[in-house]
Amino acid sequence: MTKSADTHCPYCALQCAMTLTSPAELTPASEPGPVLEVAGRDFPTNRGGLCRKGWTSATLLNHAGRVTEPLLKGADGIHRPIGWDQALALVTTAVRDTQARYGTDAVGVFGGGGLTNEKAYMLGKFARLALGTSRIDYNGRFCMSSAAAAGMRAFGVDRGLPFPLTDLDAASTILMLGSNVAETMPPFVQHLQGARDAGGLIVVDPRRSATAKFTADGGGLHLQPLPGTDLTLLLGLSHVIIHEGLADEGFIAARTTGYDAVVRSVNSFWPERVQSITGVPAELIRETARRLADGARKGGSYILTGRGVEQHVDGTDTATAAINLSLLLGLPGSRRSGYGTLTGQGNGQGGREHGQKADQLPGYRKITDPAARAHMAGVWGVPEESIPGPGLPAVQLLKSLGQPDGVRCLLVHASNIAVASPDANAVIAGLRSLDFLVVCDFFMSETAAEADLVLPVLQWAEEEGTLTNLEGRVLRRRRAIQPPAGARSELWIMARLAEALDAPSTYSEDPETVFEELRLASAGGLADYSGIDYAMLDRGEAAYWPYPAGTTGTPRLFLDSFAHPHGKAVMTAVTPRRRRTPAANPDPAATTMTLITGRLLEHYQSGSQTRRVSELLATQPEAKVQLHPAAASAMGITEGSFVSVANERGEVVCRAELSTAIRQETVFLPFHFPELESANRLTEAATDPVSGMPEFKFNKVWVRAAAPSDLQHNVLQTTEAS
Repeated sequence: MTKSADTHCPYCALQCAMTLTSPAELTPASEPGPVLEVAGRDFPTNRGGLCRKGWTSATLLNHAGRVTEPLLKGADGIHRPIGWDQALALVTTAVRDTQARYGTDAVGVFGGGGLTNEKAYMLGKFARLALGTSRIDYNGRFCMSSAAAAGMRAFGVDRGLPFPLTDLDAASTILMLGSNVAETMPPFVQHLQGARDAGGLIVVDPRRSATAKFTADGGGLHLQPLPGTDLTLLLGLSHVIIHEGLADEGFIAARTTGYDAVVRSVNSFWPERVQSITGVPAELIRETARRLADGARKGGSYILTGRGVEQHVDGTDTATAAINLSLLLGLPGSRRSGYGTLTGQGNGQGGREHGQKADQLPGYRKITDPAARAHMAGVWGVPEESIPGPGLPAVQLLKSLGQPDGVRCLLVHASNIAVASPDANAVIAGLRSLDFLVVCDFFMSETAAEADLVLPVLQWAEEEGTLTNLEGRVLRRRRAIQPPAGARSELWIMARLAEALDAPSTYSEDPETVFEELRLASAGGLADYSGIDYAMLDRGEAAYWPYPAGTTGTPRLFLDSFAHPHGKAVMTAVTPRRRRTPAANPDPAATTMTLITGRLLEHYQSGSQTRRVSELLATQPEAKVQLHPAAASAMGITEGSFVSVANERGEVVCRAELSTAIRQETVFLPFHFPELESANRLTEAATDPVSGMPEFKFNKVWVRAAAPSDLQHNVLQTTEAS
């Protein structure tokens, strides 16, 4: 008997629709038998298409490396199976002992943007009520925090795309900054085709990425600025819009505030000066601004930002500058134009709405807002004063690990922080200094390998729940296969631990029951889900938040007003800041260059999943440092030879990939690989003062041809690490 389930891909926020089919009754994924068949399903975002990761996603369900029972690390460093009763008792004891010795905030929780809405919601509740700690944050701080902060600042609300993705199809001009969708979410590119056909696809990227190549043959323009100068470039574009009379004055007067301050802030960024800073020709800056304005008047213009312009210490201001540009042109709130930011992780949108951020309560409520606290106290049935205040954003939380007044016991869910965090060497040292580390995962990730206790959890096709895609559309995840007997849902784990800890309120392990509580918790908040239920999602109804009970949801935000009390968008003047002066290069044989990091087509996030898919690993088995042939030649580096990339934080040694697609003073490393190929050994843990976003995209490094001693050192350290 054939069984099938309609669900969505477990990877990025495009959340491509797919159907999973099993030729037999649903059986545990760990038992021998046919792997589920994956088929693309017609849906507005992907229209039946999937990328390589999506097509191979079911491979991992019966992977030999699956963790299927709790594993406790012994004194010899080896993890051995134990029973669930013992595992839960160990966690309970560790929490109680740690808090008795050091206080409630000595226990921390680190979540992830891959958790379902139900699990993200319950994780925030569990941390604050069952653990009584304020120390909770998640890996979305490394992804969407700058864009979210800029959206809140300008619009009063943060929804990645405030319009359906299909609106892009009719655009004549699309400016895309810092996003390589052709590799990170390939089915997305079909929505760029209309702009490309009109010659209006404009891509800003220091590399000639796969997406930038779509601008060739009359498809549009590629602007290739120096890394870290995106804010200056955006100010230059705004200067042209204002001083050539291209701004939408009626829209600005009726629907915005702050215009005069923005005019003053961009006055000194005329195109020739911007060219001297960014390397982008002045005439190309003017042409870009004029095309955007022409598209806004005639056929629709959109401005889209991604992590490339946001993962900086000035990421919030850079995203704000992009929003200011869109407001000058009158794009937001139009049915034919708009501004949006591209959410990355599978539930990166929903995961940041319902309480696993350090400063947030469900419904996108501020944890410092008395009305929000009172609302949540009522939903949870607890005194308001029992809800802790704001905690620490991710980088500060990780810096506190093992410190006298920091976190001494950490619970990690859906995040591989040993690979994905900035200054990864320091993070690993922090993990090793903890009194007790618990990691929930379905594979022995690099973070799980550091854990005292690993708890086996469910994979995507083994669970029910909801996620929210990059458009703010709530989707249903459906079970297609039974999990291995020893694996448990995080909801079950939290419910059992809450019971053992005598926690107040209720903790259900049933996803629909949790979603019903989430509806109540979100009601009246910015991200209001109160009008959404499983039945309507199962009928296939489109559900865009805010969706208050009694309404039909909000596919397009801002048509009538923005979310600030006065109903207008707020333009905020921003200017570039000086970055920290990096350490001096101590190696006369090395050349100082700028490192940027990013993703590859075949891999996702820290690679903990995709590096276990043989088809994907065969194509991209190792990290390679991309650099320009001219720069390589000057250092005696050839294609495939080993290269040392180092700075004061660490060293990476990997093979060279020579390409004219990158600027000569820049090198690129993918961040999917661990240990001595880990790009985040080099990234800085300096953060944006508004969002807490770390500096992933602009780091100074010392590059040289690797010597034989580097390779021996590399092998030795890899052996020690394993």
